[in-house]
Amino acid sequence: MTDTVLVTYGTTNGSTAEIAEAVADVLRKSGLTVESRPARSVTSVSRYDAVVVGGGLYAGRWHKDARRFVRRHPAVLAERPVWFFSSGPLDASASERDIPPVAGVRRAMNRLDVRDHVTFGGCLEEGAKGRIAGMILRSGKGGDFRDFGAIEAWAQDIAGALART
Repeated sequence: MTDTVLVTYGTTNGSTAEIAEAVADVLRKSGLTVESRPARSVTSVSRYDAVVVGGGLYAGRWHKDARRFVRRHPAVLAERPVWFFSSGPLDASASERDIPPVAGVRRAMNRLDVRDHVTFGGCLEEGAKGRIAGMILRSGKGGDFRDFGAIEAWAQDIAGALART
């Protein structure tokens, strides 16, 4: 069984961090030791036995902190079980169908032999940072489209896979 899992993420307004915390909570309840940290704060991955990386989607790209994390640690990540998640669609589409990873995430998945990827709905609410976020909110297209039941089920799948290793 895996001893320590890192759940790391890139987020701008915090909703991807909340998804990462939900994943970490499920893994902890499954008996795993878990650290949940922003991707920009992780300097080494060597002490972790498995890694979950999440990134918010912005204009068809993963959050820069998630991209940089994967680029900084390729050799160590390639030696461990790794899962990716994305968050972003500001509609119900992520709950209605499987949304494939964006191109840059797909390339990283292939390089690192990532076990799975899922796209969860995003969240953009009043007070969000950024000019584009403000434009989206003013157009009435914000809201919270995260499905925490689906997030927890995905995390349970990870816990089950790690219990078998």
